[in-house]
Amino acid sequence: MEFKTGDHVVYPTHGVGTVQGIETMSAAGHALQVIVVTFEENRMTLRVPVGKAASSGLRKLTAPDAIKEALETLKGRARIKRTMWSRRAQEYEAKINSGDPVAIAEVVRDLHRNAGQPDQSFSERQIYEQAMDRLAAEVAAIDRTDKVQATEKLLAHLKAG
Repeated sequence: MEFKTGDHVVYPTHGVGTVQGIETMSAAGHALQVIVVTFEENRMTLRVPVGKAASSGLRKLTAPDAIKEALETLKGRARIKRTMWSRRAQEYEAKINSGDPVAIAEVVRDLHRNAGQPDQSFSERQIYEQAMDRLAAEVAAIDRTDKVQATEKLLAHLKAG
């Protein structure tokens, strides 16, 4: 994959960032080319070796048809397994950190609460917000809007389900 300065990319554990360029660094006496990615939201800079970009999960924004699939996933019925919360929480975290928008949409769908439903625990709410934030960031970058508008779009799809 070729990354150019200004490209929006997704790093699975950090979400949507912007490529600042490719630099050559010296590490242990070796020259190493790295892709410099910044994440505005948490003011972080990440340097990913060019050779490890694919295996680390760094990717360009999802294609519009894959985002459509994620939005359709939001309309589906919640599928909550009858396992202990700690096990489900681990599975949800793994889905969020996979960087796959459809998997993240599943987490949002499964943890979304409508009016009249029982309240969420603190950890459920945290995981839900993390998944919603990650999905909204990618939708916002694809639609060229902000995260607030993207979140409203996601909530509209959840309510349509």
